[in-house]
Formats: sequence, C-alpha cells, structure tokens
Amino acid sequence: MEHIVVLGAGAGGAMTANILRRKLDRSDVRISIVDKSSDHVYQPSFYLIPFGYMEPEDQFRDVRDVMQSGVEFVEDEVVGIDPDAQEVNLDAAEDDLTYDYLVVSLGHRLAPETIPGMAEGWEQTDAVYPYYHYEAAVAMREALEDFDGGTFVVTVPDTPIKCGGAPMKMTMLAEDYFQRQGIRDDVDVVMTKPGDAIFGVSPYREKLEEIYEDRDIEFKPNFTVSEVDHENQVIHSAEGDELDYDLYAPVSPQYGQPAVTENSPLTEGDEENDGEYITVDDYTLQHTEYDNVFALGDADDTPKSRTAAAARKQAHVVADNLSSLVEGGRMTKEYSGYAACPLLTKKGKAMVAEFDYEESISAPVESRMNWIMDINVLPAFYWNAWMRGYDPLP
Repeated sequence: MEHIVVLGAGAGGAMTANILRRKLDRSDVRISIVDKSSDHVYQPSFYLIPFGYMEPEDQFRDVRDVMQSGVEFVEDEVVGIDPDAQEVNLDAAEDDLTYDYLVVSLGHRLAPETIPGMAEGWEQTDAVYPYYHYEAAVAMREALEDFDGGTFVVTVPDTPIKCGGAPMKMTMLAEDYFQRQGIRDDVDVVMTKPGDAIFGVSPYREKLEEIYEDRDIEFKPNFTVSEVDHENQVIHSAEGDELDYDLYAPVSPQYGQPAVTENSPLTEGDEENDGEYITVDDYTLQHTEYDNVFALGDADDTPKSRTAAAARKQAHVVADNLSSLVEGGRMTKEYSGYAACPLLTKKGKAMVAEFDYEESISAPVESRMNWIMDINVLPAFYWNAWMRGYDPLP
C-alpha cells in the first residue's frame, strides 16, 4: 500500500490531505497528516479580533474533526526530513515516519525575537502587540479599548510574510476604529515598510495610496525595523530613522520551519530567500530534485502571495498531480500563481485584490458586499467546504 504523508495541518495541508482522500482508493493508499498541534485555527481572524469583528472562541477546530475519515492524524512535531531515505523525523516518536510520497505545508515560523526588543516589548509592556500571533491579537482588543490618543504604528518586516495585505488591513481598520471612538484627531496613524510600495500589485497599490492620503494615514517607505526600544517606546530602523509609538502593532519577521531549512536538503537552491523555502516548480509544485515531494502554502518558494486563497488553489494542483503519479499517469495540473486578499478598508467596506503570475484580476472597488463576503460568508465556506476537500470552483 502506498503511503502519502502530509506535513502541516494548516489550510494548505488539511485541504490537500482531504482532497487526496476523496480522490484515491482507500484500499490502495494510506494518508497521514502530521502536526504538532491538534488545534486548527482560522488565521484570517487575527486582524479582526482586536476590533471585535470576530470572536476568539469561534476560530478553533480540532484537526480530527476537520479531516476526512480515513486520514490518520499524527500529533507530533516534525524535526527533520530525509528525502533520500524517504523518512520524516519526529520529535516524540521512537521511529521515523516513512513515506512513498510527501507533501510539505508546514507554514511560516513567526520570529519576533529576531528583532531586538520586539518580543520583550510584547512580554513586558502594554504597548506592543504582534498581532500575527493569536495571543497578541486577543490582548490587543483591550489595549485598543483603553487607548485614548497618541501614535499608533504598524510595521512590516523585511522578510516574506503570510497575507501581505494584513498590515494594510490592520492600519485602515484601526484608523476607522479611532474615528468611531471619537479620538481620531488625537491619533497619528503610521505604517512602515522596508520597500517603497505600499502594496506590490497594481491597481490595488494606487487605490490604497489614495485611501491613505484621503484618511491622513502616514506611510513611511524604506523603513526596515532593526530594534525596538520598548522602555522608551521608540522603533529604530536599519536606515537610521526613529519612530516613537504609543501603541505598536508590528508584523513579526517570518521564516521557514527549521525542520526543512536546517534538517533537510529540500530548501537547497532557494537562493533568492536564503534557503528559507522548499524549491518547487512554479506550476506543478513538485520539488525540483525529488519527484515524490510536493510543497505548498507558506512553505514553497513560488513567487506568489502567501494567503489561504493561494493555498486553496495550490491544494487542488498538488492533489491532482500527486494522484496522477500514484496512479501511473502524467501530471497535467498547473498552478497559475493565483492569490486573493480581501482588503478591508473600514467597517462595512472592503475591496478584493485578486491576481496571478501574469495579471490583476479584480477591480479595486470598495463595497459592502466584499465586507459581507469576508466576514460572514468565507469563514463558513472555509470550515464546511474548502477545509474538507470540497470546492465548487477549484
């Protein structure tokens, strides 16, 4: 019996495992999914929880309740991968997990500790909330309720990040929140980025620039956070600038998981990202050296936006191509680079940035319908259809 092992039970891994289980005969193929946590969390809620637009207790499901019957869940931490021996090294298990085919979707490692003072500011003060972490997103709600004025800052690191639109969403929703609280005139709202563009894709970039200007949100380009002086509430940049803050919502630097970056050869060849991501074909998502290995989500080196919407499209490509290999056929499915990001601009308004490797797809139009789609519709689709391997528009 062939054994497919999927590493990571986040959006990309769970969707792929469930699609594979539905496509392949259970008498011929065994499927296992490995994750160090039995909790699956809806990560798009993290920038919404601070404003009360989603509730923390609604964002978790047990992985075993999400997976199709016939998918074995292994709760353990992946510490290494030996693709030559076709083995996955686990932290707690006595024996390595062997496989015939491997899918890696281990996600990003959030690393606030790599910026001096950032983790300390989170742990030791009431002014720093790296909201890509669930605990910080929850705690930030009370901090916002107590905030009565000053400088609110959102910063973006010089690493690739999951959901590149989330910093803009946090900034715009905060500005709108301060308006609703009646303190906007007492708050300076600032967002920084290491590069010179507020968003990487047109025409959404130009629309965001217009929104920031109209709402007096300051965008500071070419500001690379190098240190956080949490005692004096000052952010230092590698370019030599300083920025004071009263309430600070940084995006933590993000990297590949050590299991693949340090304890496997799967990231060799990823020169552009200093070996942080698994090298795959941009279209088939098959590893460039190991034909029985695929990667998707935040873990691969494709030049895409790292969003759940991208992982959803990739999951179908991986599942179809891997199924073809298992059944002795040819791979025919290709990933287009598709990604989508609902950009919530204020309470009740959003636009959708939708694009692929070649072009932008959706118009940069704010609407209430886009807000309803993101807040009320997508979570239900996520939990009840996409995560379980069902998708009317794969």
